[in-house]
Amino acid sequence: MAEEWALTQKAEIRADELALVARLRHNDEIAMNLIVTRHRDRLIRVAANLLRDRHEAEDVAQEAFLKAFREIKKLRDDRAFSGYIYKICVRLCMDKIRSRKPMSEAVEQGEGGTDRRVETKILVHELLEHLPFEQRETLILREMEQMSYDEVAEMLDIPVGTVRSRLHAAREKFRLIYLEATEGGVA
Repeated sequence: MAEEWALTQKAEIRADELALVARLRHNDEIAMNLIVTRHRDRLIRVAANLLRDRHEAEDVAQEAFLKAFREIKKLRDDRAFSGYIYKICVRLCMDKIRSRKPMSEAVEQGEGGTDRRVETKILVHELLEHLPFEQRETLILREMEQMSYDEVAEMLDIPVGTVRSRLHAAREKFRLIYLEATEGGVA
């Protein structure tokens, strides 16, 4: 019974999104606002995980909405809008990362008494930087954003098999880097 209800809810959300995108094609400002409300937080979270900067992530999310709204005519299937906006966001993040100047390897050390969870989170983010971008983005979308394999594949415009392959490689490489950092003191 609960499974049927969940499927009905998903169908209603998809139908609602489809109607909003149709209205968006006619420059309906209310539809634009509703779409922004629906996707804003998750877009910012995805961008923040990729960019490591909340303010920059907010800018990228806003830029992604503007680009999606401006280029809505390029979207061939209104049902694909969600994946379309996230693809734009990820590509904008990739552009930002490519344009950054190489940063110093030195990491500022906090004062004593740092909570263990915070230290672990910082270590994880530092170690993610050692992964190739394609592996890092795939791992972040799957593990941190909890997206399904299909959602990651759609967002990155790659086959599900490629998602699985990248995740396997990313997890293995991350595991080795983590072991080296925690056992050998490298990070």
